[in-house]
Amino acid sequence: MLIWFLPLFLILLMIGLPVFFALLAAPGLVLWLNGQERDVALLYRNAYNGMDSFPLMAIPFFMLAGELMNRGGITERLVEFSQALMGHLRGGLAHVNILSSMLFAGLSGSAVADTSALGSMLIPAMEKQGYTRRFSAAITAASSVIGPIIPPSGIMIIYAYVMGESVAALFLAGILPGVMVGLSLMLMVKVMADRYDFPIASRKTSWRERGQASLRAFFPLMTPVIIMGGILGGVFTPTEAAAVAAAYGLMIGLFVMRTLTLRDIPGILQRAAAMSAVVLLLVGAAMAFKTVVSLSHAPEILAEMILGLSENPLILLFLINLLLFGIGMFLDAGPAIIILGPVLGPIFTQMGVDPIHFAIIMSVNLTVGLITPPMGLVLFVASSVSGERISTISRAILPFLLMEIAVIFLITYVPAISMTVPRLTGFAD
Repeated sequence: MLIWFLPLFLILLMIGLPVFFALLAAPGLVLWLNGQERDVALLYRNAYNGMDSFPLMAIPFFMLAGELMNRGGITERLVEFSQALMGHLRGGLAHVNILSSMLFAGLSGSAVADTSALGSMLIPAMEKQGYTRRFSAAITAASSVIGPIIPPSGIMIIYAYVMGESVAALFLAGILPGVMVGLSLMLMVKVMADRYDFPIASRKTSWRERGQASLRAFFPLMTPVIIMGGILGGVFTPTEAAAVAAAYGLMIGLFVMRTLTLRDIPGILQRAAAMSAVVLLLVGAAMAFKTVVSLSHAPEILAEMILGLSENPLILLFLINLLLFGIGMFLDAGPAIIILGPVLGPIFTQMGVDPIHFAIIMSVNLTVGLITPPMGLVLFVASSVSGERISTISRAILPFLLMEIAVIFLITYVPAISMTVPRLTGFAD
């Protein structure tokens, strides 16, 4: 009877119950009906234990760093730098949107923060240049998923926490896939720009002007260098790196760029705390949900089903990508990783798939789920920022979504894309 918590969980999601409550209500109700009151107590105790973790403290610190840099005017400097490099191309602002997302990824690691910060600035600017609002919102949403792929990445911290992998290895493994996603979107923009005669954002800047824009963006661009350099050099842990990033953002905002004041700090702390609370509550609920997954023997049942389909790892990887893509439409990446990582990871590791490689497959796939209709979280954020309906954004985003799906399968079947950087730096075999 215990296995019935899975369909009940899906039903609760479909009727609109928030994911946090569905993760706790479905297994709790089934355990109670099954007469397992002690396990009900264990379930809700594990919701707290799942959040009580030092590695997970990196998430609120990275959220705080992103808020400090966004409020401190750093987003504008990144956009200015991107425009100096790519504004002269046809479809220049669309390219600027994508490049800004790639740069912003190194600051916040959050697709939602990317969509909110860059969307509020670039969507109106793109409209003024003649782009439709739905296209502007679609390219903003599509490029925002680069945020959780290029380090630092909140979902990779969660994966490392759940699966016992190296955070540094996952961060390094995400660099090339994140760049590939950005380049694939730029390729699609180029094709569409030539076909639909997109406008050119600005004249071609001189090397001197590009140098000036680079100097203005120097301190923001140093953030990922400090984070990754400190982690790879063994100077500090990922959690300490996140705290250093927040302190760095505060220092340059208050004393270097002087775009922050002490009056701004309470509001920044409040927004960062609210976003962090949402993520950590989901992680705690998902860890509790994972307890019941183990009690129900669902992993063993699912493993038998998967292995019964085929013994060829290539075919199974294709099927798992389809499964993850479907799950990503309805479930946020963090809870999905906590629930499915311990189930699927060991199966593919036994088949010879490197655990770091599988982590990237899973993380990128579920991240793309953030923009997948009908329930992608970033679609709702893009709709809120742009004022455009989700249905129209969903149609406009399809060409970009197809490019990202193509990248997912390329990452899946060419392990070197994920594994080259970790191997070169000694973080993978």
